[in-house]
Amino acid sequence: MSEPHPLPRVAVAGLAGDSGKTVVSLALLLAARQAGLAVQAFKKGPDYIDAAWLAWASARPARNLDSFLMGFDRAVWSFRRHAIPNGLNLIEGNRGLYDGADAQGTHSTAELAKALQVPVILVLNATKLTRTAAALVLGCQKLDPEVRIAGVVLNQVAGARHEKVLREAIETACGVPVVGVLPRASGDSPIPGRHLGLVTPEEHPQIEELGRNLAELARGRLDFGAAMTIARQAPPLAAPAAVPPEPPDGRGLRIGYIRDSAFTFYYPENLEVLARAGVELIPVSALLDAALPPGLGALYIGGGFPETHGARLAANRPFLAALRTAAQAGLPIYAECGGLMLLSEAILWEGQSHPMAGVLPFRVEVCREPQGHGYTELEVDTPNPFFSLGVKLRGHEFHYSRVLPETTPPSTACGVRRGTGCWAGRDGITAGSVWAAYTHLHATATPEWADGLIRAARGFRRENRTPTP
Repeated sequence: MSEPHPLPRVAVAGLAGDSGKTVVSLALLLAARQAGLAVQAFKKGPDYIDAAWLAWASARPARNLDSFLMGFDRAVWSFRRHAIPNGLNLIEGNRGLYDGADAQGTHSTAELAKALQVPVILVLNATKLTRTAAALVLGCQKLDPEVRIAGVVLNQVAGARHEKVLREAIETACGVPVVGVLPRASGDSPIPGRHLGLVTPEEHPQIEELGRNLAELARGRLDFGAAMTIARQAPPLAAPAAVPPEPPDGRGLRIGYIRDSAFTFYYPENLEVLARAGVELIPVSALLDAALPPGLGALYIGGGFPETHGARLAANRPFLAALRTAAQAGLPIYAECGGLMLLSEAILWEGQSHPMAGVLPFRVEVCREPQGHGYTELEVDTPNPFFSLGVKLRGHEFHYSRVLPETTPPSTACGVRRGTGCWAGRDGITAGSVWAAYTHLHATATPEWADGLIRAARGFRRENRTPTP
């Protein structure tokens, strides 16, 4: 085990979802960069979209830290692997500070903060509150004294008098400083939302203006110096004993992945572990490309918003035909959520039907309410191209779409022990060398994912005797 060393770090948490954590986190990251500091952002939990916004603000990939998926040791390992020794390491929490998988708050932001020994800045929505705000902060302090609440940011403050009463009440009763005061919003949120949460940075219509607006919002309202003082008070963090295993040798393999504004949901670690194994990663656009690159050993299709791009995807008939041809030829294709939708016969959304690749024998309907949301636990019980029998997979799902029950049930590889999946307690639809699931997997949590993809790609290349490019 290496010696512990200091890593300036702070967690931005809230009392509930929609408290303002993301806006505060983005503003602090932008302020740090304007001050000439290096920054690294992390998102507690499996969320792709908040992580994408953190990556935009920090100008480098943000990392998800999820103790339910990867355990606390691997979460700490991932943090230490990517954290920077000088600058700002910011972890945005999710939901409320103590909200976890059960009544004990297991896998909450608070538990992650304790594992990382990170001080917390608590964002509090002060709408129609004065002294009661102090009671809320004090309650968070008393519930678990091992969680160090080091500062408070007040959000949705009505004016100077409101701020004065709030600040005095919290600093007197709780003994923690108010390090930021954001005014009550006068219009729409700076980051508009839709189903699945916020829009992605790739689809925000005025991204540069947003950066300027966030910087202006923070100027004079967020005490960046105080936040950095809190971050630098974090103690040295020792390395955990357990680390994820390295992937198998992937040298000589080319694996494509579909990445464009329709398909943006990729954990950076999933691509990085393949690259670390020696795989040549080939980006592909389902919107712009007419064919798949030559010499692929496998294709990876992540999640995203294919429904909002349905007309454009359907219009790219050459690419959809190329997907069908590749699947019929046995190319291993690993698809998650949005990838499942692309491989279906059609996407039905807002009264429109958009033809898709037709690799899988069903249509997908996008509904008004979530059809699956939360952590999943799967057990592989049927032979498939990527995972061994008996393997248990922990992932997450968040989908408004569902497989229409109008056909013979598709072949599936997994029983769903927790979550919804794609069909009657099943997930992992298989067709030849294709796997399509609503469950998203993180490579740090599930090393079997990279193992299976590399093994399938090497088998396909060997069977087809394709020369190495």
